[in-house]
Amino acid sequence: MSQANANLSPDLRAVAEARHKDPFAVLGRHPEGGGIIVRTLLPHAEVVTIAEGGHTLTRIPGTDLFEWRGPADAIPERYRLIWRDDGHREHIAHDPYCYPPQLPDFDLHLFSEGKHWHAYRLLGARQHEADGAAGVLFAVWAPHAERVSVVGDFNRWDGRCHPMRVHGNGVWELFIPDLPPGVVYKYELRARNGDVFLKTDPYGRRFEVRPATAAIVEPTSSFEWGDADWLAARAEHDWLHQPMTVYEVHLGSWQRGPEGEMLNYRVLGRRLVEHAKALGFTHIELMPITEHPYDKSWGYQTTGYYAPTSRFGSPEDFRWLVDHCHRNGIGVILDWVPAHFPKDAHGLARFDSTALYEYEDPRMGEHKDWSTLIFNFGRYEVKNFLVSSALFWLEEFHIDGLRVDAVASMLYLDYSREEGEWVPNRYGGRENLEAIEFMRALNEITHTQVPGALIMAEESTSWPQVTKPTYVGGLGFDLKWNMGWMNDTLRYMAEDPIHRQYHQDMLTFSMLYAFSENFLLPFSHDEVTHGKRSMLYKMPGDEWQRFANLRLLYTYMYTHPGKKLLFMGSEFGQGEEWDSTAMLDWYVLDYPFHRGVQRLVTDLNALYRSERALHGHDFDWHGFEWVDCHDAHNSVLVYLRRAGEDFVVVALNFTPVPREGYRIGVPQPGRYVEILSSDAGGYAGSGLGNGGRELVTEDHHWMNRPQSLVVTLPPLAGIVLKVAAEPAADESLSAPTEADEGPESAAEP
Repeated sequence: MSQANANLSPDLRAVAEARHKDPFAVLGRHPEGGGIIVRTLLPHAEVVTIAEGGHTLTRIPGTDLFEWRGPADAIPERYRLIWRDDGHREHIAHDPYCYPPQLPDFDLHLFSEGKHWHAYRLLGARQHEADGAAGVLFAVWAPHAERVSVVGDFNRWDGRCHPMRVHGNGVWELFIPDLPPGVVYKYELRARNGDVFLKTDPYGRRFEVRPATAAIVEPTSSFEWGDADWLAARAEHDWLHQPMTVYEVHLGSWQRGPEGEMLNYRVLGRRLVEHAKALGFTHIELMPITEHPYDKSWGYQTTGYYAPTSRFGSPEDFRWLVDHCHRNGIGVILDWVPAHFPKDAHGLARFDSTALYEYEDPRMGEHKDWSTLIFNFGRYEVKNFLVSSALFWLEEFHIDGLRVDAVASMLYLDYSREEGEWVPNRYGGRENLEAIEFMRALNEITHTQVPGALIMAEESTSWPQVTKPTYVGGLGFDLKWNMGWMNDTLRYMAEDPIHRQYHQDMLTFSMLYAFSENFLLPFSHDEVTHGKRSMLYKMPGDEWQRFANLRLLYTYMYTHPGKKLLFMGSEFGQGEEWDSTAMLDWYVLDYPFHRGVQRLVTDLNALYRSERALHGHDFDWHGFEWVDCHDAHNSVLVYLRRAGEDFVVVALNFTPVPREGYRIGVPQPGRYVEILSSDAGGYAGSGLGNGGRELVTEDHHWMNRPQSLVVTLPPLAGIVLKVAAEPAADESLSAPTEADEGPESAAEP
């Protein structure tokens, strides 16, 4: 403590040393005797004057405190200060400390109760006007801090300049008039033990480009949306009985610029829409674009839960991307990570020097696998933070759905922990009751506030009723990723075809539980990285067989009950395992095998969307019937997909042996045509199959069906049959050839 400060009153000394919890009690305009006193703390100032009246303030010796005494009517309640700094530059601005609290008491009350679903409208930094003065209102929750200040270039990052006032619930606020949007800022906190440190804004809406970590005051959005019709239709959309095919994208590696640089949201949006529309996907799912400091985390270690990452541009640029998708009939799903957050010093970890957002006990508060921290789901303000983040993306950016990451890690207290490394719940069980309550609240609130938005769970265990309503004891999600189907299917496909006859149950097992939840079938980024190889190179055999197996796999996926998801690059059979630091190998589309895979995916999307039988009942038994699941010797599956009277017959041959003269049972007599064969020449297959001819049923009981057909099952291929229209159709998707292939069906990158 300096000698000058030692001579000050305790309040003045605390303000001068930037440790006063209520700077408004000292700074600003206050009655004194029969007049008033105006006091300000302006480090680096040499001369300070009140603009209204020209009164010069006197420096308190040895300090950066200035004060003036005079009659009450000499200056107005809201006044401006003029000061000249040590560089002889002159500044003028309203005094922040002459303004009353700006945050509504009712909002603060709701926040404390954990019921402020739009806390982002309360906390953070936003443009604000008070008594005719425009500026920025800052607010942050830090209940255990002794002092919090706003710092930035505008005050030389000096925590003495703009200390905040605190409310009883630990929310700090400060309105800084005359401050424009676009300024860079952080919060400087002083802990009760005297430690001083910087934190970025948990509710920040824009951040500097990594590796810089400061928040940026984002101006109020002036974006003009053009998707009103889309949003209105979405609210009424019967998604349960409509097609849904999702193209999962990592923006940083989908495409890049000529020098390997990241592209802007608008450039990516144009290219993505062109590509996804050409292939026939209904939705794009973005791996997390919430702000994150480390590229190789892929966005799953989030520090900015309210900010699109600045890697690809501004929030307005991201709004444009979403709007462009909607104008072109494509929905946008966002990966969202409420399970955990990183330990970065500038982020949420021990935000006010205590375990504020995380659990204090590391047995509950730390994910050792990922070296991250777990949100304290039982704390009202933390629940506010997360629910508000979900609504922020759905409402402010018109996102159509959230894919909630790592749900299993939230559900179980012993997730990836050994005995003695976890704390049982109050009943002695392993279930995280607070996380369960949070997820139910999340789903109830989002569905109420944003009708038509979809919330889906990446949940890898057999937890029951994930997609059942909360009022019957479910978690309330709309969709669940079918990780069991994905794992069993890929294990089966990795088998040499000669051995597949011994593993038929890997394919048939899924139908024992296929309708227990609303499932989405995912071939996601997780399956093509960390040494798991690309989808193509998971397949056994030589080059021809690998591609045939991949085409067969996709045919099986698109005809199996459930919505569909395919990770970028898989749609054209990328050979290299996914590398998040480099863009996809688009050049492989110069080769017929890869073009064939992409054309098949395009046609599968078209078939899935056009045939009601393939999507009308993805979630109940009315949409599926086994015809034959017992021919393990030949590794053949035959089943029906149906919706009411509409049906298609699917036959899959998982061996490289063509099955000519293969008899299958069908539900009704008539003429059938092959509407898709994954072995067609246009897909770079052998062209063996039933294309171009009608198949007429025989009165021959087979597979418990009164009628049957004799067909050719191509090698390592799937075929889809349908009752022929009257008159018989002249064209089908089963017979594209290289000669008639025409221009590439997907947009060139």
